[in-house]
Amino acid sequence: MTPSTDNSALDFLRLSSKRRPVARFVVAATVLACILLVAFAAWFIWTTRQAQIAQTAIATSNVARMVGAQVESAMKTTNMALANVAERVEHDGTSPAALARLQAHLVELTHTTPELHGIFVYGEDGAWLATSLHQTIVGNNADRAYFQYHRERPGREIHVAHPVRSRSTGIWVLPVSRRIDHADGSFAGVVLVTLKVNFFEKIYDELDVGRTGTVLLALDDGTVVYRRPFDEKVIGTNLSHGVVFQAIRNKTAGADFLTATVDKIERLYSYRRVDRFAFVIAVGQTKDELLGDWKRSSLLIGAVTLLIAALFTLFARKLVRQITIRDRLDQTLRAYSEDLQRDNLGLHELAHTDKLTQLANRRRFDEMLDHEWRRALRSKAPLALILIDVDYFKKYNDHYGHPAGDACLHSVAGVLTDRLNRTGDLPARYGGEEFAVILPATDLQGAMAVAERIRQEILGLRIAHVQSPFEIVTASFGVASFEPDGKDSLTTADLVVRADTQLYQAKAAGRNRACGEAFSAAGVGAGVNSGERQASQ
Repeated sequence: MTPSTDNSALDFLRLSSKRRPVARFVVAATVLACILLVAFAAWFIWTTRQAQIAQTAIATSNVARMVGAQVESAMKTTNMALANVAERVEHDGTSPAALARLQAHLVELTHTTPELHGIFVYGEDGAWLATSLHQTIVGNNADRAYFQYHRERPGREIHVAHPVRSRSTGIWVLPVSRRIDHADGSFAGVVLVTLKVNFFEKIYDELDVGRTGTVLLALDDGTVVYRRPFDEKVIGTNLSHGVVFQAIRNKTAGADFLTATVDKIERLYSYRRVDRFAFVIAVGQTKDELLGDWKRSSLLIGAVTLLIAALFTLFARKLVRQITIRDRLDQTLRAYSEDLQRDNLGLHELAHTDKLTQLANRRRFDEMLDHEWRRALRSKAPLALILIDVDYFKKYNDHYGHPAGDACLHSVAGVLTDRLNRTGDLPARYGGEEFAVILPATDLQGAMAVAERIRQEILGLRIAHVQSPFEIVTASFGVASFEPDGKDSLTTADLVVRADTQLYQAKAAGRNRACGEAFSAAGVGAGVNSGERQASQ
């Protein structure tokens, strides 16, 4: 990660809680916009790719359909020629005069049918009886596969053999044959029509399948009749294990991306079978060629998309930077303001805290007592006050000295701080060796329990005091609990007077104890006295 990226991340983390949602919104909106932009571009690129493939599939399928129609037409013409010649031979016989007339008829047929290379008639022994070629009839074709096929199988169906080189002309031809029968149905010979392979070449070379496209015409057993681009070595080879024949094995027609066995080039092939005849046609256009224009337009769209996304990102970064700069200024001003407030708060705390005990001072006590008194009147909740006086403290000071006396007061203040855990409770130094505790929402019973717990904790300090009859530092407690009854004729002074009166009674009763009472505007409730036993026990 670069330093600028680190700084941007740190600036973002330092944003205030007020500005951070705005920056997050800018970043989120930019990210969402970029994602949507990229997603739309990807969707558009993908749909155009599929559309290009679909259009090419339609085009190649049309070419395959046209080639199929041409092959079917040529085969129908061939079938008609075979039927015509076979019927003549079976009807006219093979006398010299009949063969002469047949020879002229064969020549005329080949002149009127350009796709035909030649028409041949062979006797039952394979000898040439007649031909459309202008040459001496010599040779024997009994060894040819098509001849053997008809000799062994009775029937009138035509047979399409594998492409061969013509013995008469040396060119590649496709033999299509039919059996000739004697009157009793026995084998009498074969009529053969040979189709020029280069006839297909002249037609297929005019088809627009791209510079590296291909057109394949093969028998349904996988034998290649013709393939564009023309390669003589491929003619007659068997491609039954190739991907095209594997794809069309159980189909009549289809289209797929396939890699050719011959040249290992991936193409989009449209393939189909020729109705009524054992031919398979496949027309393919190379993937790179058919997607060439799409790739170029996709690269352009991708580049434009990335440029727009980069501009969005740059704009968002500048906007976030402006937000960061403004937030930093605001934070600086806020820091100065907080420092001033902290200083004011420190001064306020200093003005309301007792320096020796770190408890609230008398000023703070008076403010909080007035505040809690008004709240008790509003909420009708009781308010308790405890006044605490350290017993025989003057004697302690005279005997142990003022530093020891300060330490004693500090220890007693620590007990108050540790034992008062509620948020609203306030321990304060009331004056000299006297302390006070404000207990909001506390009745007399609860306040007496708090006073007794504090008294026991002070005893637990075990601070030596030889001038006290208890020989340790003790304290006396005066507790008063005000119970609002809907009348407001009393004031906080009444609460202080009641607590002070109870403190006086505790001292009069022998000290080291707590006395208390609950009162209201209607009258005084029952008093309570605790800690009757002496601490010396």
